[in-house]
Amino acid sequence: MGVIAHLKGLLIYYRMQIKEILGLTAAQQPITVKGWVRTKRNSAAVAFIAINDGSTINNIQAVVNEGSIPEETLKLVTTGACIAVNGILIPSQGQGQSVEVQVNSIEIYGAADPEKYPLQPKKHSLEFLREIGHLRPRTNTFSAILRIRHALAFAINTYFNDHGFFYLHTPIITGSDAEGAGEMFRVTTLPAINPPLTEDGKVDYKEDFFGKETNLTVSGQLEGELGALALSKIYTFGPTFRAENSNTTRHLAEFWMVEPEMAFFELTDNMNLAEDFTKFLIKYALDHCADDIAFLEKRLLEEEKMKKKEEQSELTLSEKLKFVTENTFERLTYTEAINILLQSKAHKQGKFNYPVAWGIDLQSEHERYLVEKHFKKPVILTHYPKEIKAFYMKQEVDGKTVRAMDVLFPGIGEIIGGSQREDDYEKLLQRTKEVGIEEESIWWYLQTRQFGSAPHSGFGLGFERLVLFVTGMSNIRDVIPFPRTPKTAEF
Repeated sequence: MGVIAHLKGLLIYYRMQIKEILGLTAAQQPITVKGWVRTKRNSAAVAFIAINDGSTINNIQAVVNEGSIPEETLKLVTTGACIAVNGILIPSQGQGQSVEVQVNSIEIYGAADPEKYPLQPKKHSLEFLREIGHLRPRTNTFSAILRIRHALAFAINTYFNDHGFFYLHTPIITGSDAEGAGEMFRVTTLPAINPPLTEDGKVDYKEDFFGKETNLTVSGQLEGELGALALSKIYTFGPTFRAENSNTTRHLAEFWMVEPEMAFFELTDNMNLAEDFTKFLIKYALDHCADDIAFLEKRLLEEEKMKKKEEQSELTLSEKLKFVTENTFERLTYTEAINILLQSKAHKQGKFNYPVAWGIDLQSEHERYLVEKHFKKPVILTHYPKEIKAFYMKQEVDGKTVRAMDVLFPGIGEIIGGSQREDDYEKLLQRTKEVGIEEESIWWYLQTRQFGSAPHSGFGLGFERLVLFVTGMSNIRDVIPFPRTPKTAEF
């Protein structure tokens, strides 16, 4: 790549991605750039074309001297057009980049009618960009988010591979509900009109494809535990689904979950892994996505200026990320956290929107107070009340709490939820009955506690919530390429 070549006096152009080109020193070398036009401006007898191919947040400038390119071709070079440029890499005369391309020829791959192309070079609202989800990856904001999303996904697989975990593909179609929430998408081949019925008038799922009622999974955890009780350390990383009719900035109907499960890990081991894992991921993003994070940080600073002073964040995006990587996570029990909240000025002065009492499910404002105001570092809360946690968490001897753990980050609150799993068959069976889960629906899960049961732990990390944190975006619909939400399944 980047080699100057001549064939019988003709220049041979080598195509390189813009990210690579911008790292070169100008050596009068022939080069091909392919990408989409961001802007074109004319100055005297020269046209300047900014081209981006998605490999980097940065554009490369292509310089066209008057008369060097046919006018009818140059007219088609408008914002949004896809082009190929052959030229010579030279030192840049402008600011912001060290090299530019002196154009010898242009090929138009796809024109973009400037009267119709919706992504003109001006600021667009995020709401508008969601309406044109097929084009929003071409913007600086969303191309940066997608590159960071890729880097984090790569880092997840890298971390687990390097730490002896096996990637387990758990089913997307399932007959069980891991959370017991009941808000699931049904999977069926039965006719929507006049399905077969049982004698008591209910849908006869024995006539369905799988011979039973099935749904899209809400979690790969239960199946993941089966893998851990054979391979010791596994992780799942795949799509999950919840039919929750919620239109908040923090909910999606389709999202990705990262769920490691580890045999012979107790609660402390689980906390150690969660801290090391999240620090690795965020440091990887800082190290490998510096340009994109810098761009998003600048964007976030401009947004902060529009807010009321009391609503503005005390940390920049990079400071928030380093807040995680450079601090040891504070560890305390749920009970200790409740006592801190009860003694806080925020509670005594009535500044919390939600009440504080032992037994409540902590709200984001409570979690953020602990992280941002009280400890000023990430927090891991443990030993939550049994009644507000899932059936599979290991019960403590006090009969009131379970060995749960939540990892809390600044600005977002809970980012990881996990626990040591209940490995005692009788206790697990009793708990399923208490929460109303039918034994027949998870007989296989219960049976693992009868055949070679072992202490084991795991946690779940919502991938989009991680991307939300690292990018500084405020709406989860903006950190997944094609969001699925109530009444929205476009693109």
